[in-house]
Amino acid sequence: MSSTTVCRGNALSVTYISAPLAPAAVASTSANQTYTISGLTTDQMVYVIGVVGTQTAGIAYAEAEVTAPNTLQIQFINTSGASATPIAGNYILAVIRPEGQLPTGL
Repeated sequence: MSSTTVCRGNALSVTYISAPLAPAAVASTSANQTYTISGLTTDQMVYVIGVVGTQTAGIAYAEAEVTAPNTLQIQFINTSGASATPIAGNYILAVIRPEGQLPTGL
């Protein structure tokens, strides 16, 4: 870390939202899927907490990222060895607005 980098670790705000999502099938490895969620900005971090109901067997969430204003990308992982579709429903998301800038490369 350079001497000009200021480490910040505080969240200015954390908001939990419920977003209705209908994911597409995931092949036997992983897939990034994008969704429109109004109000998201690229200076926020998003974590998928889970889905209301039971997720499809073998499906997990690897990461979530705001790739553009109002655009959420979620990487679904499929460990079942065959094509599987994540459950459609209300996904609970934690939207975090950090105190300072996000580190580059996230």
